[in-house]
Amino acid sequence: MAERYLILSDGTAYKGQAFGSPATTSGNIVFNTSVTGYQELLTDPIYHNQIIVFTTPTIGAVGVNHESYESILPTTKGVIVREVANVSTNRQRSLSLDQFLRVHNIPGISGIDTRQLVRKLRRNPGLNASIVDVADEHAFDQLNATVLTNQQVAQVATPRPYANPGMGHNIVVIDFGLKSGILRELAVRSANVTVVPFTSSAEDILNLDPDGVVLSSGPGDPRDLSTDILTTIQQLQTRVPLLGIGLGHELFALANDAEIMRLPVAHQGMNHPIREIITNQIMYAAQAEEFGVDRESIDRNQLLITHIDLIDGSIQGLRHRDYPAFSVQFFPDAAPGPWETTQVFDDFIELTGIRGDRF
Repeated sequence: MAERYLILSDGTAYKGQAFGSPATTSGNIVFNTSVTGYQELLTDPIYHNQIIVFTTPTIGAVGVNHESYESILPTTKGVIVREVANVSTNRQRSLSLDQFLRVHNIPGISGIDTRQLVRKLRRNPGLNASIVDVADEHAFDQLNATVLTNQQVAQVATPRPYANPGMGHNIVVIDFGLKSGILRELAVRSANVTVVPFTSSAEDILNLDPDGVVLSSGPGDPRDLSTDILTTIQQLQTRVPLLGIGLGHELFALANDAEIMRLPVAHQGMNHPIREIITNQIMYAAQAEEFGVDRESIDRNQLLITHIDLIDGSIQGLRHRDYPAFSVQFFPDAAPGPWETTQVFDDFIELTGIRGDRF
């Protein structure tokens, strides 16, 4: 393998071996602690414009298959691993990880001391990085001159409505960077789904006569989005049952006068313990979040805290006091991740029997 370099915006350089695409790339660098599910992570729109460091020592052993895509075209900028496995006996495999990255023009580097790198990223969140052929002064100048756009949702969300047909409840999903796991869980529950652009108005959505509305997950800082979206959420929550996931959870909080803060350490992985307050049940869930709801900003007359993270106490779930509207910061669709959180979709479908002037 040819040598390549990972360089960070703090001036650090790491030498490793190239795999995947030979492209030069830049993006925000994050680490993920998931042991499995790398294909789902690489194709999740929440990692748009990001270089992912995997803490698991070996990545690639199960290859890439047709069933584990979270989006058709991945927009992850790069992959950093300790060791890459190019041999797989998985019968579902259609491509190796190396082949997959080449097809989608995503570069990777192996042979990096990922433990040391992750310790640095924990101490210095928000660093940018590049994957380059030569770690010279010019490469660092180019990295520091790179401006990463804030309009991330617009780059990954659908510009046009489309259907995911079913025979059950009529559900509208607002796409902020939708991952396919959400559609799969709704399909399991026979929902008739219409996916609409995040720019859709409340009137546009209500004209579809939904039994419920889902605010999808997505990339970036929710505060970068137009306040028109918050107005839409405020109007929808008074008319139909509503579920927010990930970025949708953060937007639901903003629409109800809470504030968003950047987490001291981002949550990226599927091994985060979460407590559901009302039942005291402990569950493990997949998370991918750099932002969270500020506990001190919550108006207790509007919102109830339903779930908390047991590692740092951050808010993982909210429910509106007056309307059948709730949200979770974690990913309840188990793609990848534990299956124990899929109950969130059952709770939402149960609420969809409540409509219009009945609340």
